[in-house]
Amino acid sequence: MNLPNALTVGRIFLVPLLVVVLLTKFEGRMIFGIQKDLVGAAIFGIASLTDFFDGYLARRRKQVTTFGQLWDPLADKLLITAAFVSLIQMDLAPAWMVAVILGRELFVTVLRSLAHGKGVIIAASPLGKVKMVAEVVAILALILGQENLKQFHVIGIIALWVSMVTAVVSGWQYYRRFARIG
Repeated sequence: MNLPNALTVGRIFLVPLLVVVLLTKFEGRMIFGIQKDLVGAAIFGIASLTDFFDGYLARRRKQVTTFGQLWDPLADKLLITAAFVSLIQMDLAPAWMVAVILGRELFVTVLRSLAHGKGVIIAASPLGKVKMVAEVVAILALILGQENLKQFHVIGIIALWVSMVTAVVSGWQYYRRFARIG
């Protein structure tokens, strides 16, 4: 297994750890003397960085594999879904907004799979990348803003709105690109 694929697998293994840290009620909200919020944000931040580095390293080292092409997007969706569902459970994110964002993910995944079945690759759009960055900012800020850093909560909600709007617009763009291939 090469390094990019190991990073992808590592991201998948961080998902349940993130959920446990976010949703478990620790005494004093501390884990080994560190605020639970900081631990959760660190886990999510590290997992998000692996998303950047696995693709970057795979291309740079010419180690693009079928495994990576299949599992990297799945790992991304697992991480984002687990984080958003946890934030709903923690009353930090409105369920309807998360439903729109995750519904778009499912919609685009189905479109890309159908296109792939026709021998066409629908590449990630620039707006889709903006959406992903906004999602990461929203999740990190909402995790950090739940207790002591309330200003982060405002940043998180703004980033969540950006995520949702870009999800809808980029979902429409993906649909238009799919419709052109017939």
